[in-house]
Amino acid sequence: MKNDRNFDDLAQKFDANIYGTSKGRLRHELLLHHLHNVVLVNNKPRNILDAGGGTGEMTRSLLALGHKVTLNDLSADSLDIAKDKCRLFPDVNYSHSSIHNLPKTQRYDLVICHAVLEWASDQQQLLLDLIELTEVGGHISLSFYNYDAQLFSNMVYGNFEFVAQGMKKRNQVRLTPHSPAKPQNILSLLEQLPVNVVHKAGIRCFHDYVREKQLPNEKYDSLFQLEAKYGLEDPYLWLGKYFHIVIKRSA
Repeated sequence: MKNDRNFDDLAQKFDANIYGTSKGRLRHELLLHHLHNVVLVNNKPRNILDAGGGTGEMTRSLLALGHKVTLNDLSADSLDIAKDKCRLFPDVNYSHSSIHNLPKTQRYDLVICHAVLEWASDQQQLLLDLIELTEVGGHISLSFYNYDAQLFSNMVYGNFEFVAQGMKKRNQVRLTPHSPAKPQNILSLLEQLPVNVVHKAGIRCFHDYVREKQLPNEKYDSLFQLEAKYGLEDPYLWLGKYFHIVIKRSA
């Protein structure tokens, strides 16, 4: 898709900053947890597309569970890292292209699109592309950076002027998404499309607000259990730093 974010210049840093921290581990493991409970409820192998899958962390986890995965990304550098991570698994294919340019003749049982929507130049078109790539009766796992949580966290941290100015950065932080989305807006948009929402959850509803920064590592298991429970419940799910939706294609 035109002007979508390409991470060729930041692939190594992105991988370390995201997956080398408690916040990255928690996000990844919560998404897997919800996928197990909602979509991957039996041991049936799926044909999966990891759309915008970056450095392959989710792809590797799905391959380890016995699924066949096509990993797509716009960044060749990210795909190189992913190929190294997934080198021990035979049932993986790689696609270096935008999601928009993927052939719609190939459809998948499950399409994963995590942390991509907030970088897309046209979010509605991205959703349409994902639906086209999904078998009727298949599922899409969508997660994205939550605008409402971004505003809330900036208020908690005392960045009042930044919020008052609409949270527009003069110099965009390169790993901070430029188009976070409001969960209610995305849910409203999905109501107009041939899909049914079967799951929604907040991801990292509490982690980022813990005052003692060592606690998420020291008490990770306890934190994970609480995140998994309350991330499904009002009002907490709406304040997860990421929002997770699973939809089923109906037509």
